[in-house]
Amino acid sequence: ALPTGENYEAALVEISQAQNLADLDSLRVHWLGRQGILTAAFKKLGELPADQRKKEGHVLNAAREALESAIATQKANLEAQDTKRRLARTAIDITLPGRDAGTGSYHPLTLIQHTIEDWFSRLGFTIASGPEVEDDFHNFAALNIGEGHPARAMHDTFYVSEDELLRTHTSPVQIRALREWGPPLRILAPGRVYRRDSDLTHTPMFHQVEG
Repeated sequence: ALPTGENYEAALVEISQAQNLADLDSLRVHWLGRQGILTAAFKKLGELPADQRKKEGHVLNAAREALESAIATQKANLEAQDTKRRLARTAIDITLPGRDAGTGSYHPLTLIQHTIEDWFSRLGFTIASGPEVEDDFHNFAALNIGEGHPARAMHDTFYVSEDELLRTHTSPVQIRALREWGPPLRILAPGRVYRRDSDLTHTPMFHQVEG
């Protein structure tokens, strides 16, 4: 039996009125903990006569199930309330104007290239482009730069295969444009080019504009 003054039905009311998880856990420990009231009552069942033990066991089991169910329900309620309060503190007003994505700006060299392209476009030039990985024909042979030409020493660089290299100038764009469109032409060929240069005033990659 429960100790005098302890009523599990009254405990159910207390549980339903618990204001926070700490208070709720205190009630759980008071009734269902290792030293709890119901735990102690179950331990004393063995001292009772068989017929009384069975009857009392049913009562205690019903009390335990009711208390466990009430505690689980109130715990879920309190956790839901905590979540609601937390969301309210961190709520986002979707009606506020969006923030600038801060996408950055153009590189100074890109700005210069765009300015040059704009100037020449107004003069009737077509802005042409070509691949940065070129074959030997378009980069050298079609420009009369044979294998023994002195310019090869400065231009020979960055081969990606036996017959392909990173272009050393944008002149191949002119060759491709002439072969595709034929003369007369008015084109501007800006872009990145690559050479075996590395000193205070040169880098292996730079920009070139020719027309």
